[in-house]
Amino acid sequence: MESRRIARIDGLTTLHEDAIRLGRAAIMPGQWARHDPFLSMMNDRFGRGAFGPHPHRGFETLTYVISGRLRHEDNQGGGGTLGPGDAQWMTAGRGVVHNELPEGDAPVHVLQLWINLPQARKLAPFRYQDLRGAAMPVRREPGAEVRVFAGASGGVQGPAQTHTPLTMLDIRMAAGARLTQVLPGGHNGFVYVLQGAGRFGADAQAGRQDQTLWLDRLPNAGDTRLAIEATEPLHLLLFAGAPLQEPVVAYGPFVMNTEADIAQAIADYQRGEFAPA
Repeated sequence: MESRRIARIDGLTTLHEDAIRLGRAAIMPGQWARHDPFLSMMNDRFGRGAFGPHPHRGFETLTYVISGRLRHEDNQGGGGTLGPGDAQWMTAGRGVVHNELPEGDAPVHVLQLWINLPQARKLAPFRYQDLRGAAMPVRREPGAEVRVFAGASGGVQGPAQTHTPLTMLDIRMAAGARLTQVLPGGHNGFVYVLQGAGRFGADAQAGRQDQTLWLDRLPNAGDTRLAIEATEPLHLLLFAGAPLQEPVVAYGPFVMNTEADIAQAIADYQRGEFAPA
């Protein structure tokens, strides 16, 4: 089984900063083919008033709470509150209007990853998956704990339903611990370090807090392995997904395949067609 290497390391880029929100990109939007099927990922700290109700169509949002408590609500009748280590996997599909805000007066700190949908499923029915960290199945190795949200790790299967093959793992490791994760060679994948530091891949590339480490792709290799070593107590998220290899046209909260699709999304939203059927 071939070993994956770290092809690139990205730091955070500040895109928005004011009194109530600090928005930093961990994955910059616009590099569609390079990051496929991942569109962007924001590291967001915000208080009440940072966002209002807003629409989405054509993709999924995966929101992971780092600290604080996040209240979410939508026009499809959904809503709830998430705490640290919880995730909200929302398939916008044909359209939804939703909002996110801190519960109470304290700010909330989240990661939000946008995941593309294939053309055939752009207008899929809205779906919300409430993924509580404490309820996720766990793979345990010496000094390491892997909570499996989607995909599999060491024979442990995650509960999230995905439109294309995807992996999401929440990994905590003690200093000195080692772990190997198997991933399809053709999947794009990355590690985001939430806390601590470690060494990653066949070249033992150093990575630290708030870095996004992109894996090389080995599309002809079948299953591959990623080696992780914690050089200090380490907390990270690992994502991987099958590239869609489709055109991407994005306009604000809409991600489609053509300009005509975007125009249709805008028209449908303006006519109120994102409301429940």
